Amino acid sequence: MNITLQVNGVPRTVDVDPRISLLDLLRERLGLIGAKKGCDHGQCGACTVLIDGRRANACLALAVAVDGSEVTTVEGLAADGELHPLQSAFMEHDAFQCGYCTPGQLCSAAGMLGEPGPSAVTGDILVDPDLTPEEISERMSGNLCRCGAYVNIVSAIGEVAR
Repeated sequence: MNITLQVNGVPRTVDVDPRISLLDLLRERLGLIGAKKGCDHGQCGACTVLIDGRRANACLALAVAVDGSEVTTVEGLAADGELHPLQSAFMEHDAFQCGYCTPGQLCSAAGMLGEPGPSAVTGDILVDPDLTPEEISERMSGNLCRCGAYVNIVSAIGEVAR
């Protein structure tokens, strides 16, 4: 089955098995290995990408289900040879140790910064809250870091959010 995607700004038409996940398409067919296969059950966030600007677990999305969509991977966050502000902040704040979860953390953070509204820790659900460390931690809770670099990850995201 042929599908057409915009991947990191590049139009791609690919013949796929209807059962292939977006993650496997990106890694195995398109050579974009930034998104990692962690749990393959949508529980760790290592495979997080942006689909039409919204964060999603690529291991749970069938490639055919995102036909016609714009997909951004960690490789597509940088533009014109310049790192994305989140990538720079992660480096400045040492927000990674082994680096395995970093691509998913970066894509999730990029998507999260564009998501308005309250979260489960917001005191007043009628306001769009500031991205405090508590808000950032809650909103990033779907992305696990086995090394425990959470404090630095939250700090890096907070810097960009300000």
